[in-house]
Amino acid sequence: MTEFRSNALIALGGNLPTCAGMPHQTLVAAVCALSKYDLRLRAVSRFFHTPCFPAGAGPDYVNAVIEISSDLSAEGLLTVLHEVEAQFARVRDQRWGMRTLDLDLIAFAGQILPDRETYARWLELPLAEQMRESPEQLILPHPRLQDRGFVLVPLCDIAPDWVHPVLGLSAREMLAGLPNEAVVEVQPI
Repeated sequence: MTEFRSNALIALGGNLPTCAGMPHQTLVAAVCALSKYDLRLRAVSRFFHTPCFPAGAGPDYVNAVIEISSDLSAEGLLTVLHEVEAQFARVRDQRWGMRTLDLDLIAFAGQILPDRETYARWLELPLAEQMRESPEQLILPHPRLQDRGFVLVPLCDIAPDWVHPVLGLSAREMLAGLPNEAVVEVQPI
């Protein structure tokens, strides 16, 4: 069995049907599709229903988090994630819009990319600007993961002791820091 060098955390989500079926079926199919690449699946969270944001803007999402190991670089893994998204008709035409499949690389081998200064800029970006801007390069760890119950709840399912390389907080601590309503709305399927 091949031993891979780097572990990565990937958030999965979707709220529109695909060729694989309903969103929960798409997530299962996406995990299967990822297994065809040069990586090893280490853990899969339960699947969770999460209300669409803003409320009423579309169907509820299904979210999960997986942990994988690979010899790919962070950028190489991101390319694989985009390839798999394309297999399920993912179109990137609206920031934070409805989607068939979203595969977000949220952490990779404790790396801070592209550098601490750029990461800090995206971490501190006001919400209004977050809604208008998207980075032109890979930012790791994902600069919004500590704010998102739909990421932290499934992350705590598989890696509650994972520590954010910039904030120094575990997944469990970040989840405990969220408002209760952001946590209770993320319900296991």
